[in-house]
Amino acid sequence: MLLDKRKHHEIDKLMESFFRGWSLDENQYVYPGLNAWKKDDTIIVKAELPGIETDDIDISVTGNHLVISGNKKSEKLKDIEYHRQERRYGEFSRTLFLPFNADPSNVEATFRNGILSVTVPRAEEDKPRKIAIKTN
Repeated sequence: MLLDKRKHHEIDKLMESFFRGWSLDENQYVYPGLNAWKKDDTIIVKAELPGIETDDIDISVTGNHLVISGNKKSEKLKDIEYHRQERRYGEFSRTLFLPFNADPSNVEATFRNGILSVTVPRAEEDKPRKIAIKTN
């Protein structure tokens, strides 16, 4: 059992370095936490980004990759010593591999109450087409 937990921890650390995100500790997810749903030919992604301004968030879609990146700026405190600091600051990036090629011109994003919502439609040329069968 200990060996399995160690392997799991190593895989988590590898994934964290791949996504260049933050891990608060070995029991936490890579930052920012997100959920994704598939509905018909659309993916809906919601990411938790509290305390971040919309100007500090970048979203890009290429092929079947959605990238959410940005910078969470630290609080400017003068002449104050931290008693405890658990909130992380700095640059972040998450890549989500989509189950289809996206249509980047129709991606929509909204940001409300610290939740980023991104709707990614499937590209028309990536949708399956019915092939007519010819007879002699």
